[in-house]
Amino acid sequence: MIFNKILIPVDDSKHSESAVSYGASLAEMSGGKLIILHCHRPVPTGLGEPNFQKAIDDATRESYAILKQKTAILKDKAVDYEEKIIGGSTAKSIKTVAETEGCDLIIMGSKGKSDLEGLVVGSVTHKVLHIAESPVLVIK
Repeated sequence: MIFNKILIPVDDSKHSESAVSYGASLAEMSGGKLIILHCHRPVPTGLGEPNFQKAIDDATRESYAILKQKTAILKDKAVDYEEKIIGGSTAKSIKTVAETEGCDLIIMGSKGKSDLEGLVVGSVTHKVLHIAESPVLVIK
């Protein structure tokens, strides 16, 4: 199967490192492009200035640090990728980016929660599995 665009949402976990490594291998085999996405929490608009801008700057700085860490895995890989940062509801943002970018596949790391725990805790991977239009590959 050929994947033209693979979306890999990342956070600061080891599980998302595994997703990036696996996605890089798939992209190399199929000649596809990776989109490495970090979703940060929404920044409340009622903070007022300068607090609102500081919160945005902090979220952006943290997001770039996470992306830098994850894309370091791709340094020696022959794969095309781009980085994206978005704020908002994580699962909905992942779904939106996958649809907007026309992704063939979403690869996500799993923290190993059971179905019941995923429902109770509200795991992002669990939510994306249920709302995404494109296939989702979960990596442990």
